[in-house]
Amino acid sequence: MASDVIIVGGGLVGAALAHGLVKASATVTILDEGDLAFRASRGNFGLVWVQSKGDGMAEYARWSRQSSDLWGDFAKSLGEATGINVGHHRPGGLELCLDQGEYETYATSIKRMHNQPGVGENDRRMIDGDEVRRMEPNVGPEVVGAAFCPYDGIVNPLYTLRALHQILASSGADYRGDHRVERIVPEGTGFRVVTARGDFTAGKVVLAAGNGSPGLGPDLGLDIPIGPERGHIIVTERTRPLFNHVLGQVRQTDEGTVMLGATKENVGFDTGFNLEMMRQVASRAVRKVPRLKTLRIIRSWSALRIMSPDGFPVYQESEAFPGAFSVSCHSGVTLAAAHALKLAPRLLEPGFNDHFSAFSPRRFDVPTTA
Repeated sequence: MASDVIIVGGGLVGAALAHGLVKASATVTILDEGDLAFRASRGNFGLVWVQSKGDGMAEYARWSRQSSDLWGDFAKSLGEATGINVGHHRPGGLELCLDQGEYETYATSIKRMHNQPGVGENDRRMIDGDEVRRMEPNVGPEVVGAAFCPYDGIVNPLYTLRALHQILASSGADYRGDHRVERIVPEGTGFRVVTARGDFTAGKVVLAAGNGSPGLGPDLGLDIPIGPERGHIIVTERTRPLFNHVLGQVRQTDEGTVMLGATKENVGFDTGFNLEMMRQVASRAVRKVPRLKTLRIIRSWSALRIMSPDGFPVYQESEAFPGAFSVSCHSGVTLAAAHALKLAPRLLEPGFNDHFSAFSPRRFDVPTTA
């Protein structure tokens, strides 16, 4: 049961890392909790989103853009290897504004980001309501404008996860479902990972279990400052194509359904349903796109995001136990390509913390004043 790397977590983050490690010729074991996990990969909106990512951290803005640039070839390679079309499109994205206050909020964010080194190339700009309706004729008269970014897109996260796992199975990676990790023990130059179904050993271990990672961090000397944030999504019946671009909170799938979202609530690990939040989602969506009011709702759900205090990723290698890593973010879809193709190989090389220093949890350390 020995491998080069054990990855704890089989969602989009863990599977993307495993894919990249296998491409780098590492042997990999993935230990996954199974269907009882708070799996963000199966409950998210499916955006490959660049605009507004990194307002306050230029490195995150560049990282998101880099991943978006990688997604086209990444999606193509997944399709060629598995025959699965993961539904990646990059037509550009619009964040619609229903009043002048929202418009000014986005405009101010753009100004801030243009003052961050190396972010201006993301080309986000504000457009007025008339231009929005020329681009998207189904947008309603209440929309006063929008933020537009040409690098935004979408992908089907479930097909992506399926494709990654299919590739991992065919490439010899050892996936173990229903193997909830109980503890991790540093031993010699490696690690022993204890599950209810047996122990596994590896030279390196990566915590990529989303909101399950913080509980395992202390075993490895890792502080992982993330927590859950609940969001709701509504899905309508199928209809003819409505949009030419991706809308930030109203998007149409390749199958024709329209997804509406998304809310934000800090309610711990409660995955219950808040009908008032759902009403707000539906109301705002219909104000933006009036044609939606003729469509029936066919399903809805809530799920838990993985959020750090500032909303940016947290990447780190343990200083107490080198070879132990944590990779946490709420952008598992957007960053999947970068995680697989850029971050995963770094796990096998020295200097991980130096390379990803901007994403270190040390940014949350506040010096004690006298």
